[in-house]
Amino acid sequence: MTSAGLFVSLEGIDGSGKSTQARQLADTLRGLGHEVLLTREPGGSPGAEEIRALVLQGDPDRWSAETELLLFTAARRDHLERTIRPALAAGKIVICDRFADSTRMYQGLSRGDLRGAVDTLHALMIGQEPDLTLLIDMDPDAALARAKARATHEERFEDFGKDLQVQMRAGFLALAQEFPERIRVIDGTRDEAEVAADVLAAVAPALPQHARAAV
Repeated sequence: MTSAGLFVSLEGIDGSGKSTQARQLADTLRGLGHEVLLTREPGGSPGAEEIRALVLQGDPDRWSAETELLLFTAARRDHLERTIRPALAAGKIVICDRFADSTRMYQGLSRGDLRGAVDTLHALMIGQEPDLTLLIDMDPDAALARAKARATHEERFEDFGKDLQVQMRAGFLALAQEFPERIRVIDGTRDEAEVAADVLAAVAPALPQHARAAV
């Protein structure tokens, strides 16, 4: 556990269903009597939400990978200071839809050879990892179709197309091998309820003892 609370992130390519699973996990844990904070990246604090609008909207070529890295790191620092750390200190379970692993992939891998820069900035300015990361794995074609069907204004990364999705999926799976003690891979191609059951099963061992019997 991190401090007094538990920090769980959900990762995956766009359209993998991670946001849905984050919401379902939060609802389930609240039903078990836990105090849960559901948050997201980029965003999760007023300042970070302003940066979210900058990085997720507009033309794909709006920002260079280097500029994106600085923007995402700034958003994450504000999110960490104002939202995540206070919740963990209060003993809450923090469920975050994306965290630093997404930056390792989207800016560190796909948009230039910046993984070293990502890790250096993370060590200097963030210095924190989730206790547990759930990687919702899904076929890139199906995930991209689902992501585009949402028809939101935040489609800048979806607009990079299938090639990015394929690269990101491979990168996320490689990241799971790099951090096996933290990242659990969950098959997201199945029925939503089946995925949710596996998500809960992965989180259950980290819950306080009194709650495990109810899972």
